[in-house]
Amino acid sequence: MTDRELDAAGITDPALRDAYTRCRHLNARHGRTYFLATRLLPSARRPAVHALYGFARWADDIVDHLDDGATPTERRAALQRLQRALETGLRDGHSTEPVVHALADTAARYGIDPRHFTDFMASMRDDLVVTDYATYEELRGYMHGSAAVIGLQMLPVLGTVVPRDLAAPHAAALGVAFQLTNFLRDVGEDLDRGRIYLPADLLAAHGVDRPLLRWSRDTGQRDRRITEALRAAEHLTRGVYREAAPGLAMLDPVARPCIRTAFVLYGAILDTIAAEGHAVLHRRAVVPRRRRAAVALDGLARVTAARLRAGGAPSQKGAAPAALLCPASTGKALLRPAGTGETG
Repeated sequence: MTDRELDAAGITDPALRDAYTRCRHLNARHGRTYFLATRLLPSARRPAVHALYGFARWADDIVDHLDDGATPTERRAALQRLQRALETGLRDGHSTEPVVHALADTAARYGIDPRHFTDFMASMRDDLVVTDYATYEELRGYMHGSAAVIGLQMLPVLGTVVPRDLAAPHAAALGVAFQLTNFLRDVGEDLDRGRIYLPADLLAAHGVDRPLLRWSRDTGQRDRRITEALRAAEHLTRGVYREAAPGLAMLDPVARPCIRTAFVLYGAILDTIAAEGHAVLHRRAVVPRRRRAAVALDGLARVTAARLRAGGAPSQKGAAPAALLCPASTGKALLRPAGTGETG
């Protein structure tokens, strides 16, 4: 299947094919939900999904999974090496680092603004030193680089039926919505890493602070104040989904089923969190397999209908002539599978 995708994308150079293949393996191994959603895209567009995911995964691993014994200094040095490789790769169009090589090729094919990658790296560096966000506005500043720019990176790949500038705010909002969903789902895991990604003022409005969260996580005991704060975070996140929703109809019709599938699956995570009483400090919310299967089948039906309307051939309107991507927002959104119980 890899060869067919690379052939469809017009990627013929052996070293470049190997680079994309490595990224594809990262996607298949660490982001199985995203890997499945990617398959709703035309074959020619899939390698770009893997390239963007592979790069984001690599950076996130440096921050959180480089080595259990790695010091902040070592992680910072590794990010700096990746930053230099990124800058060189984007400038020269190739790199000796396979993941950067594939990313640079994708960026060139689709004319992706280099600033989106620079902003992403800035947020990755923040994760080495920032453990709390006082306000939602502060958190949005972080999420611009870790989530919003992921949506903006993907727009040229997905293609639009309106001027890209009109779709961009909705794409950015979708990245933020996905990441806020992950922040809510992963409160306990992030707390164990020493981080809280929910705004301190939102928590404080319900009488919640870090010690109370830590107590609940450690003892398994629940507290009404925490439940109310998490419910408020859920409502905040649903509001961002509403901001993002109009953008779905702005995408190339053959890309919409992929994005809609991710949109519905991430919304289902919020539904599961609410149905389980916002007990995210004590267990990971997992969307039932039956619902995920139903969403995937609906996406497949929509893909078939879109391709039939396009005359049996994938539409390329608004996209460059070869490869593509499916969203989610990293830093922590693009990289974490959508409610499957997988680690990422």
